Amino acid sequence: MHDEGEPGDPDNKSVNSDPEVQQTLEVVFEEGDIRRRKSSLVPSTAPRPDHRRRKTQCFVHTLLEKHDGVASEDLNASYEGLAQERRVDKDPHSHAEQSQHSRLLTKKQISDMAFGIRELSKKLAQIKIMLHVRNIFILAKAHDETLIKHTRETTDWLLTKDESYRVYVEQTLEKNRLFDADGLLEKNPNYRGRLRFWTNELAAEKPQNFDIVLALGGDGTVLYASWLFQRIVPPVLAFSLGSLGFLTKFDYEQYPQTLSRAFTEGITVSLRLRFEATIMRSQDRENASRDLVEELIGEESEDHHTHRPDGTHNILNEVVVDRGPNPTMSSIELFGDDEHFTTVQADGVCISTPTGSTAYNLAAGGSLCHPDNPVILVTAICAHTLSFRPIILPDTIVLRAGVPYDARTSSWASFDGRERVELNPGDYVTISASRFPFPSVLPLDRKSKDWIDSISRTLHWNGRERQKSFKEWGS
Repeated sequence: MHDEGEPGDPDNKSVNSDPEVQQTLEVVFEEGDIRRRKSSLVPSTAPRPDHRRRKTQCFVHTLLEKHDGVASEDLNASYEGLAQERRVDKDPHSHAEQSQHSRLLTKKQISDMAFGIRELSKKLAQIKIMLHVRNIFILAKAHDETLIKHTRETTDWLLTKDESYRVYVEQTLEKNRLFDADGLLEKNPNYRGRLRFWTNELAAEKPQNFDIVLALGGDGTVLYASWLFQRIVPPVLAFSLGSLGFLTKFDYEQYPQTLSRAFTEGITVSLRLRFEATIMRSQDRENASRDLVEELIGEESEDHHTHRPDGTHNILNEVVVDRGPNPTMSSIELFGDDEHFTTVQADGVCISTPTGSTAYNLAAGGSLCHPDNPVILVTAICAHTLSFRPIILPDTIVLRAGVPYDARTSSWASFDGRERVELNPGDYVTISASRFPFPSVLPLDRKSKDWIDSISRTLHWNGRERQKSFKEWGS
């Protein structure tokens, strides 16, 4: 889960760069969670049919036939088959072979990647992962007085509990009077060398150093963890200290019991789909009359020098393209793979992950979506039409939202509410499933119904007084 290899790689586990630490990982299957329908249990001694598959005139069945040792007949590739072998987006530097960006994968590679992540997620949901915890990353708002106190309390407890633990807190707390790092070291000299401080650069460059992330705060703190770890993400165990709590699953008051159980009995992880979003800038060309539709899916789509990349972000909630400070509505061209979906004339458009369905997407009128669904949600923000309904697309599609060359004004893009950037006419943002999902630690006792509990608790979903029954009157 901490490797940059393809999802499902057997070597895909936490690696600690410190030579003094030998990292181990154990997987424990829970017998109580394995349930199968009785009709699907076939005795191993059951006789197998002795007849071979019958010949068929069906074209699909002929493709599925098994030819042992016999070369199958070559078939001409269809247009769809050829399209799947094309890279989805522009690559002006021809670095597709070396690049890890999903927008530069072929359609088949994106499908295989998404399928691999879904299969890995299903397996992880049925097992407990035993982590050999050594390096613990604590994330909290460094300007919140209450959270600084909680960070100090948790750090003190961890350093006392096990002498092998190394606890990393934000570097801004090193000289913070409320956190009082010097006081902790004076209290117990054994803490020296084990109390450490992280920076944004350390999180970005060496994420594999950390065995687990403890997030103290609300959903915004979890989103900040996703922002810090743009590629490899350690398992994130989030304590609820905010105002809402879709992503924060654990009660902070019970943190000693929660952490003791997680470190001794193991954790169960849910892989949350993230999007990879890349800003593509229009290159100056001699041609004065340009058409974004032609450059992305028309005759000029093979010209990789019409646009250049200008930054990539992995996001957990949503990509929003809106009118920003402009007084007029946005005009946004929306593309899916090689198809022009529609022109959005609205305040903006929200392209959300299943996790983000309860955030901006919900406020804009989009659907609630269980995080296990492999989908992309597209919702217009105050569309200037009565017929623009939210749509749900498969996660194998690469979306592109761009500003047409003849737009009256520019638009603005934001990624999980951060890095707000201006999109000038001709610029666009490409959105696709990320190779790096977000591993969220689930409560062991209620992991199967956790999402329903969240929307019922936070949104009061379908909450009303129960209808009274009739009391029949007898004559």
